[in-house]
Amino acid sequence: MKFPLILKAFLGAAVLSAPLGAQTPADTVSKANVPAALPNEAGSNLTVYLLTFGWGDVVWERFGHNAIWIKDRTRGTDMTYNWGMFDFDQPHFIWRFVTGDTRYWMEPIDYNSMVAYYKQHNRSILAQELNLSPAQRLKLQQFVQWNALPQNKFYRYDYYRDNCSTRLRDALDHALGGQLQTATVSRMTPGTYRWHTQRLMTGDLPLYTGVTLALGHPADKPISMWQEMFLPVRMANDFRTVTVADSTGNQIPLVKSETAIFTAGRPPEPSTAPGYLWLFVAVGLLYAAILVLLVRGAESGNRLALFGATALATVWTIVAGVGGLALLFAWVFTKHYFMGRNENLLHFDPLSIALVVLVPLSIYTLRGVSRALKLAGFIALLSLFGFVAQGIPLFDQKNGEVVALALPINLAVWWTVYRLTSYRRTSLPSSAAL
Repeated sequence: MKFPLILKAFLGAAVLSAPLGAQTPADTVSKANVPAALPNEAGSNLTVYLLTFGWGDVVWERFGHNAIWIKDRTRGTDMTYNWGMFDFDQPHFIWRFVTGDTRYWMEPIDYNSMVAYYKQHNRSILAQELNLSPAQRLKLQQFVQWNALPQNKFYRYDYYRDNCSTRLRDALDHALGGQLQTATVSRMTPGTYRWHTQRLMTGDLPLYTGVTLALGHPADKPISMWQEMFLPVRMANDFRTVTVADSTGNQIPLVKSETAIFTAGRPPEPSTAPGYLWLFVAVGLLYAAILVLLVRGAESGNRLALFGATALATVWTIVAGVGGLALLFAWVFTKHYFMGRNENLLHFDPLSIALVVLVPLSIYTLRGVSRALKLAGFIALLSLFGFVAQGIPLFDQKNGEVVALALPINLAVWWTVYRLTSYRRTSLPSSAAL
């Protein structure tokens, strides 16, 4: 979805480009007729296409990308306009990214350079000619040219509500006088922002885990077709079902024709979210089971098992505590709206960071035992509540994977502290070596 390179990368790609017809045959899919424009009517010299680029390998390429392509026969130009430009070398880029204040911009790029880049990176390219009247085509061209001016091109990027695809959608809706929004805003889809994000993270478990943990309750609301157009490929699919009024008031298909400019040698993007729940269940239960076995070994006098149980419990408190602090920071101190109201804080509790000290301290020195037991028990109870409360309307976040992973471990950590501190109290006089 995000366009990863600055303009000079496309200038380099232009050297590799050739006329479109010489690179790959076009595959025309469908056509629809529109009222013929008068030869001298303003805008009749323009042809407007939606270009959709399939998903790629890098993180920011997994959501696809799109652009408006305007062919101007009078000027002899073929320009594309996309809103996905960013630069890692921008001042404070990392901090802006973390706090949700990333600056993207819109950029016109020569059509041949654009196509050459995506072919080089093995990403499919679909062109859909749009059924716009001459006046609408002209209005769109004037808008994108205005938007490309230095004082107008920058905007604050939001992954779901204001990204490169929604900006393109809004530009087309502007040209259509609001018809696109009217036709799609009330048509609900079965997907959510979380579901689509997880779907596109298929095959990358660390990324899948990260977005599942980071996204909060707002990401689980059903979205309309209008909102679904934050995804370029979904927008292209949705356009096939949209009709708009022509200059005579008759309803016509928004898409006049389709051309597959390039078909990548990779599978299409996944159509459903992966079923990783079983994996999170297995990891959570396995981690908890290892803790139980180590505690049993420690209670039999095995010093290595005592160390292992303490270390394993402490490692989890580091992971849960740091993760919880990150989630809390994202909710309270950033502009990442969809990371707010995150029920995963019930399972990755920021208070766990205190157990990093209290767990080994209570087990090995028997100091702070009461505090360690109370805090570990409180964290375990919160995690248990987060599981039981799934049926309550205000606690229905789709975070089954996080619950499956964290709940058994949080319970096992409390049990570990309880058992080992009890064992140490009774065994210390006769086992000073421990």
